[in-house]
Amino acid sequence: MKKQKKIVLAYSGGLDTSIILKWLQENYDAEVIAYTADVGQEMDRKKIIKNAKKLGVKKIIIQDLKNIFVKDYVYPMIRGHALYEGVYLLGTSIARPLIAKDQIRVAKEFNAYAVSHGSTGKGNDQVRFELGYHYFGPKIKIIAPWRIWKLKSRTDLINYAKKHGIPIPKDKKGAPPFSVDDNLFHTSTEGKVLENPKNSAPEFIFQRTTSPEKAPNKPSFITINYKNGDPIGLNGKKLSPAKVLDKLNQLAGKNGIGRVDLVENRFIGIKSRGVYETPGGTILLVAHRAIESVTLDKDTMHKKDEVMPRYAELVYNGYWYSKERFKLQKIVDLKKNKVNGSVKVKLYKGNVTIQSRQTSSNAYSMKKVSFEENKTFNKSNVERFISFHKKKLK
Repeated sequence: MKKQKKIVLAYSGGLDTSIILKWLQENYDAEVIAYTADVGQEMDRKKIIKNAKKLGVKKIIIQDLKNIFVKDYVYPMIRGHALYEGVYLLGTSIARPLIAKDQIRVAKEFNAYAVSHGSTGKGNDQVRFELGYHYFGPKIKIIAPWRIWKLKSRTDLINYAKKHGIPIPKDKKGAPPFSVDDNLFHTSTEGKVLENPKNSAPEFIFQRTTSPEKAPNKPSFITINYKNGDPIGLNGKKLSPAKVLDKLNQLAGKNGIGRVDLVENRFIGIKSRGVYETPGGTILLVAHRAIESVTLDKDTMHKKDEVMPRYAELVYNGYWYSKERFKLQKIVDLKKNKVNGSVKVKLYKGNVTIQSRQTSSNAYSMKKVSFEENKTFNKSNVERFISFHKKKLK
């Protein structure tokens, strides 16, 4: 008897991927394996399993990747201070390479001939997933339903779901939901009223941040402890990477920190408007720059700032596994072993304010910077320094 072929689908348990699962079953003579990567998104494991089984899936895999996600993807990106177009902390972008890598691992484990994803034909995620698939499994077929099926709109999807008895979720107003992606690092919301940039984002779409107006009137304080460029704990207590980010998310979220409303330039050439919430990540970015300010030399810091826009663009475009990103990461991490100490921050009504920096590093010299007279800085050299740079103006 001939063995049935297998397809591994990146499955969230929601409307889109449930429809894709059914569509794959209808259009391919293959067993569909439902694969869910747990990168800290809001998820109901029982619901995922129930929905997949209802659609006839025999193999359902839910893989916990939270610590790997933060340690090997979020933290390296934070060390690079990556911001796309000046404001976007790349929350969706940074999760896709990891999901793609592990999905290919599962495909190889079960000898699947293809993988599939639920990214739309207008978005960036299709590129991010497929570059990751190609890097780890170049011979594995990629099925991208949104680019090949006849369902062209959200209305078509809802009609297809009704026809096949697939539950249709509702948002807080009782209508089909916004397009939402979330993980431990961020939440993004797109579609519906947000598509017109003249419309303000309705407050009810925010899922992990309190509005600054409703945030506590009393500030919160937290100290982040660093070793070799990465957080290793909070307030002197060692924590896993996932736990560090989870704690910061909770604290920042209640203080209204981490909201971004952005019209961005997608990789494929169109503009889109999204609302992002990255509460803990916002603290991490601000605090990391603060700890580097007292541990790294000027040239290293400025070189990092110089390469950051390109680094961020590579992450956004799905080039996490590219030679260029690996090369830039080496520049970013050249002296990360010197980045040790702690940073105390104040969180208040949407703002992150540095309170103090502590380190055993000698990169910052109190003797040299002091306004008191001392012999550690030769001011007579300054005149020669200025004269040299005057010549460079000509």
